[in-house]
Amino acid sequence: MTQKDSEAFYGPDFNALQAQDPDIAAVLISELVRQQKNLQLIASENFTSPAVLATMGSTLSNKYAEGYPGKRYYGGCEEVDKVEVIGIERAKALFGAEHANLQPHSGASANVAVYQAFTKPGDSVLAMSLPHGGHLTHGSKVNFSGKWFNIFSYGVRQEDELIDYDELRDNAIANKPKMICVGATAYPSLIDFETVRKICDEVGAIMWVDAAHFIGLVAGKAIPSPVPYADVVSFTTHKVLRGPRGGMILSKAEHAAAIDKAVFPGMQGGPIMSAVAGKAVALKECATPEYQAYAKNVIVNAKALAADLEKEGMRAVSGGTQTHLALIDIRSTGVNGKVADERCGASGIVLNKNSIPYDPETPAVTSGIRVGTAATTTQGMGVPEMSQIASFIARAIKDGGDENKAKAIRSEVNALTAKFPIYAR
Repeated sequence: MTQKDSEAFYGPDFNALQAQDPDIAAVLISELVRQQKNLQLIASENFTSPAVLATMGSTLSNKYAEGYPGKRYYGGCEEVDKVEVIGIERAKALFGAEHANLQPHSGASANVAVYQAFTKPGDSVLAMSLPHGGHLTHGSKVNFSGKWFNIFSYGVRQEDELIDYDELRDNAIANKPKMICVGATAYPSLIDFETVRKICDEVGAIMWVDAAHFIGLVAGKAIPSPVPYADVVSFTTHKVLRGPRGGMILSKAEHAAAIDKAVFPGMQGGPIMSAVAGKAVALKECATPEYQAYAKNVIVNAKALAADLEKEGMRAVSGGTQTHLALIDIRSTGVNGKVADERCGASGIVLNKNSIPYDPETPAVTSGIRVGTAATTTQGMGVPEMSQIASFIARAIKDGGDENKAKAIRSEVNALTAKFPIYAR
C-alpha cells in the first residue's frame, strides 16, 4: 500500500490530522503498513473491521456518560443510551446470558470489578498459576490481586500439561475459597466447566470464568460456552472476538446489581462510549454465519500451525491445541524464548516469548513461544499458509541471528502477507 492509499484508508479527517500533527499522522501510516506487511501471530491481537474502527473514531468519544442507560449523572445521554442498550441486548442474545455489562475499559478492569462484586480484601481466591498459563490478575504478587487477596493456585499435570482437576478440587476443599477462577492466557486446551461448577457448588464458591482469550470462539459456536455454568464471565473484546480494545462482563441475573455497582461507581467513572458502540458493532458481526465459519477456521489453523511446528522439531505443549493458540516448547532449537522472539521480529514475524509449564527459565527469558491464528485467519489464510508460517518461524529461530537470512525471511513474509491484504481499498 502506498502512502496515498494509507491516507485514503484513514478517511477525510486524516488531512486535518496531517496538517495539525504530522508526527502522529506519520505513525498512523507506518503502523498500518507494519500490520499489513508482517505476520501478526500474537494470540491476543486481531484486525477489527472498518466498521468497528469507524465507530471508535466517532463523535461518541465526546460524550461523558457516568451511570447506566436511563440513570446517567449527566444530561444529553439520550443517544448514547440507545447505543448501550443495543449492545447489552446483543451480548445477552449472542451468549445466552441473563445480564451483560459493556462498560469495562479493559479485561483487567473487568476482573477488578469481578473481585469487587464478590469478595473483599483478604478473602481467599483459587486461580490458575501464572507460570502454568494464568493471568496477572489471577493472583500475581506484582498485581493488585496478589497484594489484596489470599490467592491459592492450581496448575497443570507435568505428564500431560492439562489442568489437574483433582488438585483443583483438593485445593478448594482445603482452603474454602470465596471464588474460583478458571481461564488463562496461555492454556491451549478446553476447560471442563461442568466439573468446575461441581467443585464450586461443593465448597460454596463463586464460579468465575475469565474467558478473555477464548470468548470469540464461544461467540462463533466453535467451542463450549462457560455461560450456562458460571456465576460470572469476564473477557476482553479485542482478541478472537475481533472488536475494539475493551472489556465486558456477563453474569447470572441474581448478580446483575453487584456487577453493575462494581463497575460503576466501584471501579471506574464514565464509560468510553465510542468503545461501547464498537463492542455493539462487533457483537452484531459475531452473530453472522460468516463469523461462525471464521471462528472454526481459527481453530483449524491453530491445530495445523502447532502440528507443522512439531514437524520442524518444536514441541507443542499438551500435545497441540483445541483453541486459537498454541504454546511451543523450543528448547530443542537451543534458543530461548527471548532470543526467538527477537529473531522472529527481525524476520517480520510478530509473536511473543512465553513460559511453558515447569519452565526452567525465568519469565523474562522463557523456554517457549506463544502463537495465535486469530489475525491470520481474519486475513483469509488457511492450512497451506500455516505450513509456510511454521517454516518461517523455524528458520527465523534457527537462522535469524544472521542478518542476511533474517532479511530473506522477511522478504518471503512480505510476499505472503501481500496476498492477504488487510484494510485493502
